[in-house]
Amino acid sequence: INTSGCGTTVKDYGHMFAGDPLEADAKRVASIAKDVSEVLQTLDLPQGGASKMTVAYHAACSLQHGQQIKTAPKDLLKRAGFTVVEPKDSHLCCGSAGTYNLMQPEISSQLKDRKVETLMAKSPDVIAAGNIGCMMQIGSAVGVPVVHTVELLDWATGGPKPAKMDRASDQPNVPILR
Repeated sequence: INTSGCGTTVKDYGHMFAGDPLEADAKRVASIAKDVSEVLQTLDLPQGGASKMTVAYHAACSLQHGQQIKTAPKDLLKRAGFTVVEPKDSHLCCGSAGTYNLMQPEISSQLKDRKVETLMAKSPDVIAAGNIGCMMQIGSAVGVPVVHTVELLDWATGGPKPAKMDRASDQPNVPILR
């Protein structure tokens, strides 16, 4: 699953459907569900040389707290050759939190401001995250591209440059891995 909020929910299907006629199927689906970073860790992706690109990694709450996946995305980015930095208090929410940003806009905005400040303190060329809500929340307040972790990994392994990065004129090129 390529967005951590959805992955957290799917992995909880067994609990959500407890007592329902679909419980057995829901448990089976939950047991085979994997975040895309879990799948990519099992592949023999090429290792990259050092890149001059600094990636600030935002750990989505749904990934680090909900699914307990804390190192896989960072390890994959490092293996691809990116310099990965984390913001202070990386365990704290960006304020997106599903519909939280709609239901509690004032608190959500405060969380976003704090997260953006800590991310930008790392002077990143790009910010990577594994959740669409976080990407939208953070992307609305920063002057650097915010992309999905997989977009950077795809680019590093020969795929296209992430579209949001094409709009950034001063982005360094990442070496293609072999």
